[in-house]
Amino acid sequence: MTLETPLLLSGAPGSPYTRKMLAVLRYRHIPYRFFLSGHGVPKGLPAPKVALLPTFYLKEDGGDYQAAVDSTPLIRRFEEAFSGREVVPSDPVIEFLDYLLEDYADEWLTKAMFHYRWYYKPDIERAAAILPRWRGISAPEDEALKMGEIFADRQISRLYVVGSNDTTAPVIEASYLRYLDAMKALLEVQPFLMGMRPGSSDFGAYGQLTQLTHFDPTPMDETLNRAPRVFAWVDIMEDLSGLDAQEDGWMKRDAIPEEIRGLLKEVGRVYVPALRANAKALMEGAEQVDTEIDGKRWVQQPFPYQGKCLQWLREKHASLGAADRKVVDEILSGTGCEKLFES
Repeated sequence: MTLETPLLLSGAPGSPYTRKMLAVLRYRHIPYRFFLSGHGVPKGLPAPKVALLPTFYLKEDGGDYQAAVDSTPLIRRFEEAFSGREVVPSDPVIEFLDYLLEDYADEWLTKAMFHYRWYYKPDIERAAAILPRWRGISAPEDEALKMGEIFADRQISRLYVVGSNDTTAPVIEASYLRYLDAMKALLEVQPFLMGMRPGSSDFGAYGQLTQLTHFDPTPMDETLNRAPRVFAWVDIMEDLSGLDAQEDGWMKRDAIPEEIRGLLKEVGRVYVPALRANAKALMEGAEQVDTEIDGKRWVQQPFPYQGKCLQWLREKHASLGAADRKVVDEILSGTGCEKLFES
């Protein structure tokens, strides 16, 4: 498979997945052209089946452009198309941990990102003032203000999608604070989640944290007060094009830092029960997920995509060789993540 470069993509600075993928492209030295969503995208490019950011417009083996979204499979598609400076670890055990932590960032940490942005007044005001202006920096002021109001109202009305509401707010916020503690502890022993070089999980976490630590005022203050090391890490992750990526830089399966288990315990504490309860609701055709997470009630609308996430995690675990799966299970034991694979 050959992909024509520069890769074309559209997105926005306020999109964590856009920031995730731009950082991947910089690190991997993959040429690209970036277009602000809704502004300057070349005519004639196909629309994606689902309008998500970022959208890539890929031309494979001289064919027509195809629109592609969803950062996790895109990262793996680029692993096949471009060699060198890979972000998927070569050891199947480390690769599984990387995949799990990337999934957590994309699907749970994003709850904190969306929640803080559209739940608190200062955060709403900043987002409403800035996000619409990216699409029209020279738009008349009255038009910008109106667009900000419309955008904020629409996003606030969609909080239910990620499960942010008055009932779940304490769970989301407590989880984010524990995540900061776990990340701070890990960064004290190694510069990236996957060791001395970043994996896809690093970029997944980075994408969400660009918003939580550097844009939205409420979680930014929490981060600066609790874990300035994490704030600094986000700046470092922005452009790793100069990092010397050595094959032996990956974390070793027989030397997994306890601090990684600290992160995995947070995954097992909140994300695993959310995935399991969501899958149960989907299977039963329930209109609402109503469960307990971290000792508190959790209610939200069932989320079909996260039903697929659980399925993919289980398939990936099942596809491991017996010896590799045994090592993964030993690492996950006692973190709560082992319950991912229980029926």
